[in-house]
Amino acid sequence: MAKPAIRVRGARQNNLKHLDLDLPLNEFIVVTGVSGSGKSSLAFDTVYAEGQRRYVETFSPYARQFLDRMDKPGADRIDGIPPAIAIDQTNPVRTSRSTAGTMTELNDHLKLLFARAAQLYCRGCGAGVRRDTPQSIADR
Repeated sequence: MAKPAIRVRGARQNNLKHLDLDLPLNEFIVVTGVSGSGKSSLAFDTVYAEGQRRYVETFSPYARQFLDRMDKPGADRIDGIPPAIAIDQTNPVRTSRSTAGTMTELNDHLKLLFARAAQLYCRGCGAGVRRDTPQSIADR
């Protein structure tokens, strides 16, 4: 059985050129690339716009009149998309060290997640690194 995913077909928003991709649901996804490569067009103008647009459509016509509505993004088809929120790219805190992670306080949670769930490997030999316990130290 296929994993649940957001399926984007024929995305052509801004500088995207008929892009097809599947974004797995319930996964941590990072979009990277050089300036002008379409990161924001994909993340904000396509995926977020469609999720937000569909979410707003679930409200009554009366409620929708008070909400900002986003235009339908340029894509042939977008399936499997849940309601969406986005963190604006503009930074209200003017420090060079502020990121989306620090502004939303997700950084602290991600640090804990990676410290607990990640597997560490030695850069030199590639062997897995194990956490020391009082017993493992005493056994040496």
